[in-house]
Amino acid sequence: MRSLVPFRDINVHASTSHYAFASPSSPSAQTLVIERPSGDIRLNDGALLGAKRVSSIAGILGIIKLRLDKYIIVITKAQPMGRLKGHMVYKIIATEFLPLRERTLHDPDEDTYLNLLSTLLKTGPMYFSYSFDITNSFQRQAAAHPSLALWQRADDRFFWNKFIQSDLIDFASGATSASGLRQQGHRETGADPFILPVMFGMMRITTTRVKSTPLTFVLITRRSRHRAGTRYLTRGMDEQGHVANFNETEQVVVLNDDSRGMGGMGLEEGMQNGKVNGFQGQDMQVMSYVQTRGSVPVYWAEISTLRYTPDLQIRGVETAVGAAKRHFDEQIQLYGDNYLVNLVNQKGREVKVKQAYEQMVRILVSSPHETAQADRITDEKIHIVEPSQQNHEYDRLHYVYFDFHNETKGLRWHRAQLLLDQLKEGLVQGQYFRGVDMPGDSQGRLEVRNRQTAVVRTNCMDCLDRTNVVQTMLARWTLTRQLIDVGVLRLGESADDDQTFKILFRNVWADNADVVSKTYSGTGALKTDFTRTGERTRAGMVQDLSNSITRYAKNNFADGPRQDAFDLFLGAFLPDPSSIGSSLVFVDRRPVFIQSIPYVLAASVFMVLIASVPRSNSGSAWWPLRLFALLWLAIGAWCYRFIYSHGVLYVNWPKLNPPRWANEGYQETMGAIRQDKLIGPLVTRHERGASNARISHLEEGKKRIQ
Repeated sequence: MRSLVPFRDINVHASTSHYAFASPSSPSAQTLVIERPSGDIRLNDGALLGAKRVSSIAGILGIIKLRLDKYIIVITKAQPMGRLKGHMVYKIIATEFLPLRERTLHDPDEDTYLNLLSTLLKTGPMYFSYSFDITNSFQRQAAAHPSLALWQRADDRFFWNKFIQSDLIDFASGATSASGLRQQGHRETGADPFILPVMFGMMRITTTRVKSTPLTFVLITRRSRHRAGTRYLTRGMDEQGHVANFNETEQVVVLNDDSRGMGGMGLEEGMQNGKVNGFQGQDMQVMSYVQTRGSVPVYWAEISTLRYTPDLQIRGVETAVGAAKRHFDEQIQLYGDNYLVNLVNQKGREVKVKQAYEQMVRILVSSPHETAQADRITDEKIHIVEPSQQNHEYDRLHYVYFDFHNETKGLRWHRAQLLLDQLKEGLVQGQYFRGVDMPGDSQGRLEVRNRQTAVVRTNCMDCLDRTNVVQTMLARWTLTRQLIDVGVLRLGESADDDQTFKILFRNVWADNADVVSKTYSGTGALKTDFTRTGERTRAGMVQDLSNSITRYAKNNFADGPRQDAFDLFLGAFLPDPSSIGSSLVFVDRRPVFIQSIPYVLAASVFMVLIASVPRSNSGSAWWPLRLFALLWLAIGAWCYRFIYSHGVLYVNWPKLNPPRWANEGYQETMGAIRQDKLIGPLVTRHERGASNARISHLEEGKKRIQ
């Protein structure tokens, strides 16, 4: 019988000619064989003899081809996180790379590729379930066809290992034969159980009570694999309509859930409709509410130059209309009406992003009608752009601007309620998802009682800190409404009335804020003291200062390799085997003079410190020592000024897919340096390789759009 869900136990057998993967709990199932060193895939009936058993694994994460070799990435350790409707969810803890070549060849770039991938897999929060589709919201799952394999039901946006699963997917779909040749039509259903979809983001499953009513509280954030990357290196939108830092967050409440324990591996045994051992109490109910966040959908970028505030660059809004339409086509199709909550500042550098977003909305909606509200604090605390007609699908966009920083400064966080008051009508009309178990349904499907028909799409500049505060506020209001609707709370009561649950709710949402922030900016979120405690604290401000400084350092000096890891794992960069033996991708080819200046600066600081150490010698040595210190102080000051003035040369840019503006900035800065009469000859004399040095690898690989 065909298995629609992945195997939960797989033994790996290795020989010099192949790797074989088989499930010991399904002895009649076919064995997956991956030939060495070609990587050709085939299925074998029954066990394959002559291979040595290497280990048991939790699943196959995927297969990736680098410069020298292909590697099978397997999940060697997974941590249970809890049950969703009886289905266990796991977090990936450890992975291993299985090379296809018998003798591993070494290459500096190959080693760097492997280190980048290993670091991403160790630090990236990735989750999976053998029997439950965690890439889809409960509402989308209710509409999915149960006869499809789990990987076929997965949401393409959140199927994070789809690229590295492409070899197995092509084989299972009949797109390639066992010899790797393209073919069409012949499905290899025996490969379906070896394809395990993985989600990147945040997952928290907690059993708790509200007003003595037991329930399971779940928070899931799914990060899109499209235009994934780091803070200043991925902003705005690409030509396909994918925006940076797009996350879908689903808050779930499960009532009458008798399958909440951690349990063991035997999930399906004795389970019916999500209840272990056929629990016959009240029907299980699932209520969920979905929000989204994503970068402002225009073409814009922030260019790091080592200054604390990067340069802002926005292309003409008209050039981005086609991409914005593709973006909102998908958003409206998936979520219905979109309430576009914009939290950027209305003054200073951020106002350009605000104006571009509003101009885009005016272009998309029919006969836009605008209203603005002012108070003594700000001239525009709220700005609304609504369509005055309903002529096409873009008239389901509702733009709401809220001047978050001005309204809440001075620790007046309660004024965020002004935004909630503005959105309440849309929240009520947009509803939430509610489903009840269908008695006797062997698939454990839900009978849909209510659907969510609108979504709040929130953004600030980073879609992190301000966005987290607003999403938490909307989630709390919706949760109270849900619990009142099902009778857990009475009209006028709030979920916050239960102090134990109040603390749990705030901490889960603050943890979510930290996870989303760390994957994008490199640090935890700001303002989480307010999310956790309901008030702004001095300790929280100190922590925010620490996080801001850390963000500055990481965004300028560490985000390049992180972006390279994303691009490599997601298939945005394909290593070119033909370049073996030629130029190396990760070699720094900047002129030696440019490379040496930070070292000279460090040496000058050291020399000044040495010269400043008190000595008991006679006064005759005082002046030479002082002159020595002043000399090195002058050298250090010049080095610091040079680095600060030419910061684009010292930002750690991605090597695999360097941004266009990085290339332009590098060329412009180097051109100016070469024209300098003093240091120009030194740069030209010691220049090695191409003039675009750190970012000269555009031809090393090709971008792949999935």
